[in-house]
Amino acid sequence: MRNLLKACSIVCLALVIVSCSKDDDPVDNNLFIGTYDGSVNYKTDSTVISDNQSSVTVVKAGDNYNFIFNKDGIPPLKGVEFEDDGDHGIINVDFQEGVQVIRIDESSLYILYSKGNQTWTADCSR
Repeated sequence: MRNLLKACSIVCLALVIVSCSKDDDPVDNNLFIGTYDGSVNYKTDSTVISDNQSSVTVVKAGDNYNFIFNKDGIPPLKGVEFEDDGDHGIINVDFQEGVQVIRIDESSLYILYSKGNQTWTADCSR
C-alpha cells in the first residue's frame, strides 16, 4: 500500500511538472487585454489633451495590439508589436519613428509613444 501511494504521488508530481509550460510567451496570451484606468495625455503642435481620470482599452488584433483611449480627441494607437520583457509583461521599444515605449503587465500600462508631431502618454493600472 505504501509503495502504491508513493507511485501515485510521483505520477501526480510528474504530471504537474510536465503541464507547466515555460515556453508560454506572454505576447501570445490575452492576459493584457482589458481596460486600464489612470492618467492619459495627447499632444500635437496645436493640441493638448490631458485627463488624470481616464482609461485606455487594450485590444489584441492578430499578433499586434491596439490602444483605444477613452478621452475624446485622442486617436487610438493601432498595430503595435510587442515582445516578452522577461518579467511577466510585454514591452514595445522602438526609436526608429520617434520614441515608442509601451510596457504592459497584468496590473499596469505605461505609454510614451511619439510619431511625427503626435505624442501619447499614459500611466494606468487595473
